[in-house]
Amino acid sequence: MMPIEHIDDWERRIARQDAFWHCAILDRPVVVMQWPKERPPSPWPREKSYASHRERWMDAERLVEWTVATVRNTEYGGDALPHIFPNLGPEVFSAFFDLELEYTETTSWARPVVEDWTQIGHIRFSEDNFYWRKLLEMTEALLDAGKGLYYTGLTDFHPGGDALAAFRDPIDLNTDLLLYPEAIKDLLSHVQQVFFRVFDFYHEKLTRAGQAACSWPGIVSSKKWHVPSNDFSCMISKAMFDEFFLPGIREECARLEASIYHLDGPTALRHLDSLLEIKELSAIQWVYGAGHGRASDWLHVYKRCQAAGKALQIFIEPDELPVITEQLRPEGVWLSATVRDSAAAEQVLRQATQWR
Repeated sequence: MMPIEHIDDWERRIARQDAFWHCAILDRPVVVMQWPKERPPSPWPREKSYASHRERWMDAERLVEWTVATVRNTEYGGDALPHIFPNLGPEVFSAFFDLELEYTETTSWARPVVEDWTQIGHIRFSEDNFYWRKLLEMTEALLDAGKGLYYTGLTDFHPGGDALAAFRDPIDLNTDLLLYPEAIKDLLSHVQQVFFRVFDFYHEKLTRAGQAACSWPGIVSSKKWHVPSNDFSCMISKAMFDEFFLPGIREECARLEASIYHLDGPTALRHLDSLLEIKELSAIQWVYGAGHGRASDWLHVYKRCQAAGKALQIFIEPDELPVITEQLRPEGVWLSATVRDSAAAEQVLRQATQWR
């Protein structure tokens, strides 16, 4: 695996994150912190002018310039390691099936292409697709620039229910689950097989280039891992989730060395028990959302996950650490703390080291 030349203990940091997947600790839980350097050594790139938001998103050169400058101007504390993933938005996997993406300054979404279920035969994956070629271009550009400086990871892939919700408007997909259950199950199976092909292609490409496995959650590991998710699930019952989508999530977990489920929003909590029953699922990332308190307000959810033997990814403010360490076990916790400087980072690390 490629060393990160400006971080002496990069191997130890990866080893701690490998242990996290097994609800184990080497010497302390994983603690990830980063903050701007007081005197940035690298000049920030000049922002370019673009005709549209889309044009800016597609600029691989800009992505590389800002990545290199950001890494050089950032301190990485605890177990943090510099990494980046090429990002064309959360529905880029669906775009590989010849959907078009609409872009704003901060996100993108797909234009649905299925008006009725007689059209699903037209949904076909292709490596000649623009978004496939653009993601490949961005990945290769990041790999070339990042040798010894940062790890390049996988983009944000959403197969399963989220892919179908991109093909078909989510409101309509709710009704379709009642009217066309077999057609939906057939399409889910097809999409799932394409996902495994795409995931393996990129994982093998990155592994051959000496990269650690990483993506948008920030975990950097030697394990082959992924982020199963289904944001569409907030709109459906537990029974429908279990029937249509749980089998695919279970298959994703079984194909990997490790996995962390992205559970998004209070209305998705109805599915937590189903997810905790997946033996192969390693960890839960609980995202309670803006306006729903802080991590320390959701200890009851974290305790349910730990009782089921699952690891946890938790994002906190430093003042939450005392209650977190008092109420939860340290084994299998991947902790990210927001700090502004090295003094605050050292204090967080001291507290985490004493967590028993």
